[in-house]
Amino acid sequence: MKKNIMMPENLTMQDRRRFIRHPLCFPLRYRVTGKGETASGRETRSSTINISIGGLMFSAKKPVDKGKLINIRMPFQDKVFNVKAKVVHCESAGDKKLYNVGVCFYRMNDAFKVKLIEQLYLIAEFRDLWSIQLGREVSLEEASKEWIRRYSRRFERLYW
Repeated sequence: MKKNIMMPENLTMQDRRRFIRHPLCFPLRYRVTGKGETASGRETRSSTINISIGGLMFSAKKPVDKGKLINIRMPFQDKVFNVKAKVVHCESAGDKKLYNVGVCFYRMNDAFKVKLIEQLYLIAEFRDLWSIQLGREVSLEEASKEWIRRYSRRFERLYW
């Protein structure tokens, strides 16, 4: 039976709160766009604060208007993943002179890309730790297979 998955932009704030947020910090670049426009403005570096199936939060030096569309580029090793998102809130992060920008993914495949990137970063971290534990260099392929063996069922329950 196919699960009914709601598109993030159609969710209410209450619906969004039901998603599990994972505090993860990995690099990204973003560029603000307009509806139907190509990317405008310059690309800005940042990093994630947290990630959920519906969106992510990142820090910014300047505020980004609610409702703006943004293109996010998320690197992993020699690959770059492009994700389209919509700003749902932007709040001052306090005395740090930064802003917390919350976005929802524009399409379901963007949400899937980010979950994939999250898992890749976690596998890379697992690889480093496992290499230390074993006292030898573990390949990314070997670490991936072990990660899947250990955690794939948990991942499935958490996200889908």
